[in-house]
Amino acid sequence: MARTGVLIEMADGGKIKETNYGVLTAARGKTGNNEVYALIMDGSADALATDLAPYGVQNIVAVTAAGDLQNSPDLQAAALAAAAKEYGFNSLLGLSSASGRDIFARIAASLDEPMASDCISVDVDERTAVKSHFSGKTFATIQLECTMMIATIRPNAIEPVKSSESATSAQVLSFTAQVSDPGKVKRVEVKKGGSGKIELTEAPIIITGGRAIKAAENYKMLEECAAILGAAVGASRAAVDAGYAPHSMQVGQTGKTVSPKVYIACGVSGAVQHFAGMKTSKIIVGINMDKDAPIFSKCDYGIVGDIFEVIPALTKALK
Repeated sequence: MARTGVLIEMADGGKIKETNYGVLTAARGKTGNNEVYALIMDGSADALATDLAPYGVQNIVAVTAAGDLQNSPDLQAAALAAAAKEYGFNSLLGLSSASGRDIFARIAASLDEPMASDCISVDVDERTAVKSHFSGKTFATIQLECTMMIATIRPNAIEPVKSSESATSAQVLSFTAQVSDPGKVKRVEVKKGGSGKIELTEAPIIITGGRAIKAAENYKMLEECAAILGAAVGASRAAVDAGYAPHSMQVGQTGKTVSPKVYIACGVSGAVQHFAGMKTSKIIVGINMDKDAPIFSKCDYGIVGDIFEVIPALTKALK
């Protein structure tokens, strides 16, 4: 039976990011019998025991180290690498978030192991990972030759499934890593935008406005609909380049890569660069006045119509 470690990321308010559960599902392996350890670095391990247990977590490791663990990615990576060795993990998984990609790259370098980043699926038993290549035009299955498989998984790429053999609560373990902070990088301040809004990469539903949105203030129409659906609002590169939305909202090859359950493209043509950022969405809905727009060859459902008529009608129906 393999032993897999999973770094758990927390959302604002001390809650577990829902996308962690898909990573835990992958950690259990094809048979679902792998021993899963959840790694927590913010001191909330005891409070999470009953939340994580249904997804097959047997042990929660509260990782600590001397120094400013929360603001030093170098120290975090060193502490997690030490924990991976201490508990003899065969695999170490996490989210392909901004912090996840940063920390896991440092861990892989520290352990001198290969790393697969932004995977849409992994097989910890066979040590294989599936990744998007060539702007989303194809998918490649790669095999890692390693002692420990290290991989980050795209949020929402794997559907979370509870374990049929889970306990009601997980055992909480404490581990203090005997490592020092090299002090190469220190986080001094965090500035967050869009307070109260759902992060694009974590959102289960995304409504994206393209160039046809015509003005920044017209995104309020999408935000009203998104609020009812519990969705995030994105933008195409064309809309961002036109000044209608900030780059933080951009979805696509030069923006954010997302994998929501539902992706609604409003006035988005569907160019390959945009498609690269949302190809792995479970259901794609396209709304465009041009019946020959590329989005209609790539979506599951399409509406040929004016977004300024369709979206208000959708919002009214949802209300």
